[in-house]
Amino acid sequence: MKISKAIKIPKKLSNNQAVDYFESWGLINILKNTQNTYSKNKEVYRKLITSKLPYGPELNDLYRLHSTIILNKRLTVLEFGSGWSSLIIAHALNVNKKKYEKQSKKIRKLNKFELHILENEKKFLNISKKRIQKFLGKKNNVHFHFSNCKMAKFEGKICTEYEKIPLINPDFIYLDGPDQLNIKNSINGFSIKHHDMMPMVSDILKIESFLIPGTIIIADGRTANSLFLKNHFVRNWIYEYDKKNDQNIFFLNDTSLGPINDRQKKFYLNVKIIS
Repeated sequence: MKISKAIKIPKKLSNNQAVDYFESWGLINILKNTQNTYSKNKEVYRKLITSKLPYGPELNDLYRLHSTIILNKRLTVLEFGSGWSSLIIAHALNVNKKKYEKQSKKIRKLNKFELHILENEKKFLNISKKRIQKFLGKKNNVHFHFSNCKMAKFEGKICTEYEKIPLINPDFIYLDGPDQLNIKNSINGFSIKHHDMMPMVSDILKIESFLIPGTIIIADGRTANSLFLKNHFVRNWIYEYDKKNDQNIFFLNDTSLGPINDRQKKFYLNVKIIS
């Protein structure tokens, strides 16, 4: 089955259309390039934000992330790493809360409309925290978790693992961390603290048994890590690599776990939930 048959995929947008999308949500003024100041002139800013300057937000990536969370009515997000995506995810969850809070009360699930960020760099965690507090206020739906990440083994394969992971059961996981050059220790002298290596997170494999059918995972790039996950998952996942956008997408297509899971799946599919 194609991933487009399992989840709602955002339509393709040009950079200018992505600007329009974020303008419609009132977000374009905060998605300014970090090396430039915001221009009140719309056309000047449009040229600025669609440029290829470094360190700025990737509008199309953020658009797909924001739209996917809204289109698929996600309730709880676990983000590995942090950045502009954190602000966008938190905003999307706020949108879902306004639209679906009443309907979701019939679903037995804690941590609704919450984003949990797992970060191994205090610097970037603090940047994301300040950015979110600035634009969403100090009372927001984001929980920040710092944890060192170390070399480890999973079924005899060398990989990485966080020392601590949040106690939540997400229905959406965004994989964009850790920073591979900030990994502790080594295994037989081997580490990914080398520019020719790549991230190899194993934590999702360790919690796979707890994830509910309907869970979505999106990896920003990280194709080697995504293939590691794909080759070690034991449940029924639909997997697709979006080469154009350099995204790896997973959908947990398992059979229902029972009536409680049925209610949640109906919520995602816009089917009226019977109380």
